[in-house]
Order: sequence, then structure tokens, then C-alpha cells
Amino acid sequence: MRILIMAAGSYGDVAPYTGLGVRLRDAGHEVALAAPETFAALVTGCGLDFRPLPADPRTRSAGGGGSLMGRAAAFVQQLARGVAEAAAPGADLLLLSTTTDPLGLHVAEALAIPSLGVYLQPVAPTRAFPPVVGARRSLGGRGNRAAGKLGLRVVDRLHADAVRQLRARLDLPALGPRAARRRQEAAGRRILHGFSPTVVPRPADWRAGLDVVGNWWPHVPADRTLPVELEDFLRAGPPPVFLGFGSMAGSAGERISELAAEALRLAGVRGVVQAGWAELSVSGADLLTIGEVPHALLFPRTAAVVHHAGAGTAAAGLRSGVPAVPVPVTADQPFWARRLTELGAATAPIPFRELTAERLADAIRRVLADPSCRRRAAEVAALLAAEDGAARVIEAVSAHAR
Repeated sequence: MRILIMAAGSYGDVAPYTGLGVRLRDAGHEVALAAPETFAALVTGCGLDFRPLPADPRTRSAGGGGSLMGRAAAFVQQLARGVAEAAAPGADLLLLSTTTDPLGLHVAEALAIPSLGVYLQPVAPTRAFPPVVGARRSLGGRGNRAAGKLGLRVVDRLHADAVRQLRARLDLPALGPRAARRRQEAAGRRILHGFSPTVVPRPADWRAGLDVVGNWWPHVPADRTLPVELEDFLRAGPPPVFLGFGSMAGSAGERISELAAEALRLAGVRGVVQAGWAELSVSGADLLTIGEVPHALLFPRTAAVVHHAGAGTAAAGLRSGVPAVPVPVTADQPFWARRLTELGAATAPIPFRELTAERLADAIRRVLADPSCRRRAAEVAALLAAEDGAARVIEAVSAHAR
């Protein structure tokens, strides 16, 4: 079967689908991954076909006007211009991420092929927890579900213009995003969620067809190793603390670099700081700045991880069995940060806007001194190791191949 996976956003929004794609390829399928051009090498390096999407993952932090909604709308418009072109070479099945599904399902309709949702976030309304974006605390069962429905309406409005233009280009009859979503829900369309039920149990009030299957891990080639400089640093002393904010904090690189160096110094620990989009940079005998490296190779060799609590990074930290200090910045990050804390595998979150060197140093000292936090992180890691989210997707894909 020819399978096209569509994913867009930052590194954490795309990388998990490389692992899923490789597993599908190894199961005998022909797999292509459509993603922003910046991830071409990541995809082809895994032996998957790459198809470009014109959505710049940095749009949401550096474009579309000053408001969050303005930046998100600009990102959606970019994405809409490329989803049909990415599917043009042909496919028998579309696998659509959280960010590509609202547009990709119209492409699937035009091509008369099935599609499956393969989400990294639990966006369906539920009484179990508030919306993953926007809500900072539980609103109670009825409030959580009502807020979740409101959040979907906001997403529908955000996609309205792009959907109208896309359907016109595809010669499809007019259909708004809200009507399209309701049609998919009524049909019981399958959506597989690539996170662990240990971290977010499947809500009891979700409809049939919404399944939590376990993580899809970024593909790491068997011969991949850490850079020599990093390997030497790890061997030169006790396990360091990792600090990185991925695609976040793009305009605050110098300030965060200074803050990170001071916090690690105050905590009295060695530190590995990932540059990320903010281009963080630290220096010193016990500090090392690194570029992009596989979290699966680095995190297990650290004492703790300080990160922005994006879905992928939060899962990678849990998989490694080391405790975390979550510093959520935006979007779904506060949701995942809360989950890490509730699991007992992390300190209480420090909102990025409230971050200081002293507060971060105190959190690092506390997480390193708390044996229960490390023990719980190891317990969760063992549970995640027993799951195989990719196998569940392969099963669902096989049902379409019959």
C-alpha cells in the first residue's frame, strides 16, 4: 500500500512520524512523509520518500502579525497551499497529524481515498481534562468538555478561509470545516493518538474510534552515535543536566543563555545546553553547547532534563527514566508539563515568563535530591518500554489494505 504521512510544525511535530514511517515501510508498505522543507534531510536520512510542504515551522513565532491567532492563521494558509500538491503523486491512504488533518481530510475526499488521524495531542473534548491548548487548570467535568468544544470551534474558524479556498481548488462542493468535522465524527472516523495511556489515559467519554495507542518514537539509525565532543564531555564527569527549549524562545536567546549558565552554576551541576531555534550558547569548564542530537541517545545519560514540555520532548524524557524540570512556554506545553508533575516524574512546572536563574537552580537542586522523583521516572519508563504504538497503527493500516 502507498501511504502518505502528512505532518507540519516544529521538530517535535514531525520527528515522531519518521519512526512510524520506518515501521510501516518495514511492514511492507511504500511510505512517503510530507513535511516542511527544513525536515527534508531528517526524512530522507531515514530512508523515506520526502514530499515538501510550504509551511514554514517558524511562522508561528515570527510571522502572521502580532497575535497568536494571526500567526496561526498565516501558518494554516501556508499549509493549505501545499497539501494537495504533496498528495498529487498518489497514495492509497493518508495518515494525518493534528496540524494537517483539518486540511488533509479534504484532499482525501478529492482523491477518493481513506485517511486516518494520527495525532500527538488529545484534542477531542472530554470531561477528564481541559483543552490541551489555552486552559491552565481543570474547569470541572462539564466545564472541561464545554471548553473543549469551544476550542474546536476556534480551530474551525481558524481554518475556514483556507478550507474554502482548498475545496475550490480541488473542485469539491462547498463545505465548512465545522460541517466536515461533524461528518467525520458521525462516520466514526478512526483517530489514533501517539502518546502513552500511562501518561494520558483514554477518556471514558470519548466516542468509539478515538484510541490511545502509545508513542511513535523518532527513528534513530542503528549506527548513529553522539558527536565526539559531547561523548567526551559525558565521560569526563558525573551525568550532567540537560537544558533545551527546542523551537521555543526564539527572540530571547541571549537572555536565556545567560540565565541557563547562571542557574546551572548556582545548582552546582554540569550542564549540556541545546542551542535550538533560540541559538542558546553557554561556555565554561562544566558547560557544553550542542546542536540537534537524538534525545534517545542523550537523555538516559543525564541526571535530569530541563525542557519546554513539548509533547515529543516530554515523552523522550519519560522514556529515558530521568526526572524533569518542565518550563512550558505556549500551546500544549502547559498540559504536558502538568502531566509530568502529576505522574511524579517532574517538579512543579515553572512558567517560562516567570523563569529566573534562582528559581531554575532551586528546581534543579530539588529534582536531583528527590529519590521518589527519579524512582517514579524509572517506573514510567518501564511502562512505556512495554508499549508499541507503531504496531497499533500498522494494524489499523492493514484493515484498510484488505
